[in-house]
Amino acid sequence: MRDLGNNLIQVASLLPQLASGNGTTTNSTGVNLVGFEGALMVLSAGAEGDTLSASLKYTVKLQHSTDDSTYTDVAQSDVTDATLASGVWLTLDAAADVSQSYAIGYIGGNQYVRVEIVRTGNHATGTPLSAVVLKGYPHHAGGASSN
Repeated sequence: MRDLGNNLIQVASLLPQLASGNGTTTNSTGVNLVGFEGALMVLSAGAEGDTLSASLKYTVKLQHSTDDSTYTDVAQSDVTDATLASGVWLTLDAAADVSQSYAIGYIGGNQYVRVEIVRTGNHATGTPLSAVVLKGYPHHAGGASSN
């Protein structure tokens, strides 16, 4: 076995919360990747609070930025382990899409990453969502897991 704990840092980008509202958007906190050569964004979705469908759904995009101010959607060449559809990483529109976690690797060249979650329809109760970034391949290994 090899030590992984001293080569990764976990950063909460979106603390667990009920994603409710009508046609609203939530942007997670941007995560600074300085000092690291790779990142993995993990989105976790809890049990749906409303019955998801084509007209009541969440769409999730991975975005990046050079300044933590102006964000743009990542391109397919910026990610691994996922296929983007018109910039969309995930569409959660059925019960089978929630109560699980999803991951997407980031290999783009920008300093910051975040997720954008757009609600379509009126999510009266909401669905719990959270996002974590695992920063990896540090320039200087050792003690990375201590934040």
